[in-house]
Amino acid sequence: MAETVQHREPKKTDNNANQTHYYKTLVVAIVLGLIGVFIRFVPDVCRNFDQHVSLFSTIANICLVVASIIAFRTVFGILGFGKNK
Repeated sequence: MAETVQHREPKKTDNNANQTHYYKTLVVAIVLGLIGVFIRFVPDVCRNFDQHVSLFSTIANICLVVASIIAFRTVFGILGFGKNK
């Protein structure tokens, strides 16, 4: 019986998910998001800041939005939707 299976070379893939800079960027985004969450509750813990609740809320919202943007851009870069380098 003759062998009908042809030998082919293995596929070469560029695995984006293994690059270290993606994980470092995700850690920065997570830390920035956690800082935003903690800043939001500072006036509840320290009663001296009761007059500045809106300021702390605004700072927390900005931190969370920036962290979300960084995280989404990094994840889309891992998936291959980012710019080619």
